[in-house]
Amino acid sequence: MIISQTPVRISFFGGGSDFPEYFEKNPASVLSTSINKYAYLTVGYLSGFFDYRIKVTYSKSETVSRVGEIRHPAVRACLEHLGIEANIEINYFSDLPARTGLGTSSSFVVGLLNALHAYQGRRVSTRQLAREAVLVERELVRENVGCQDQYAAAFGGFNYISFRPEGDIRVEPVVCPPGRLEALDGNLMLFYTGIQRYSEDIQKHHVARLSDNTAHLARMVGLAKRALEVVGSEREDLDEFGRLLHEGWELKKSLGTRVSNPEIDAMYSAARSAGALGGKLLGAGGGGFLLLYAGEKNRDSVREALKNRLEVDFRFERYGSHIIFFDPDKLGHPGAKG
Repeated sequence: MIISQTPVRISFFGGGSDFPEYFEKNPASVLSTSINKYAYLTVGYLSGFFDYRIKVTYSKSETVSRVGEIRHPAVRACLEHLGIEANIEINYFSDLPARTGLGTSSSFVVGLLNALHAYQGRRVSTRQLAREAVLVERELVRENVGCQDQYAAAFGGFNYISFRPEGDIRVEPVVCPPGRLEALDGNLMLFYTGIQRYSEDIQKHHVARLSDNTAHLARMVGLAKRALEVVGSEREDLDEFGRLLHEGWELKKSLGTRVSNPEIDAMYSAARSAGALGGKLLGAGGGGFLLLYAGEKNRDSVREALKNRLEVDFRFERYGSHIIFFDPDKLGHPGAKG
């Protein structure tokens, strides 16, 4: 048996610029971090005692004879991509629900690819994991997704990720004074809106409007660069990070891609009135998690203002996707063709 552990991420600035439709023509970058909430994938050998040859368990359970019969598109694509045809069991579970703006779908794909490579007896680099996850999601499954989540999940850590027109994606760990990231971590709060949504329609609308929103996206990329300066300096007031979040959220709403709604706007307004300097809805929008920046003296009042919403305690993490359990004695014949 093999178990992979892959973090989800919080994207602070520059989201939306990570689509090739944008960065192949324009400078693009995001500032993001992985957090200590994880997707877990277990992969094991399925013996020939059953009347099915593949078992996949997520929110549903599938037992099939051929890869092509698997209904879950990402699982089917990953198995086809790596040439695994039979005698395999896959199980998925997560610390947080899906469709909540934390990049869980990309964490799922990265973690599954990591576990499947190990199942076939290979250790692959974080960069290869990220590249293959982009391939699976964008080209094989053909989803309207950007390219930041796969790299955040594979690499882990607090990173400035830049996207080049020629397709090169550079992941730079943020260098900052001692204690700076810990202080930022302590000033951030995460609340669940209670709304789960499929981001496909929102992302499709975003891609369709990229040419109209070029100037706004350029400003959002500029905020990512400015926030990097704030985090990396011991002279800058860290509260500027919160004010930049507010500016970025206002910009994101102006893109006209249905990222917010009256319920979310009311939550955000209540948090701001209670002392939060800024924040944003994570992911494509429409629901999921609301991230807020509030100094120590205002955190209790923000909690009171949002007392009907679930607060999720989290910490930054820096390890990315990795194999946390590997037992070759229980693998049977890894990658068996059947």
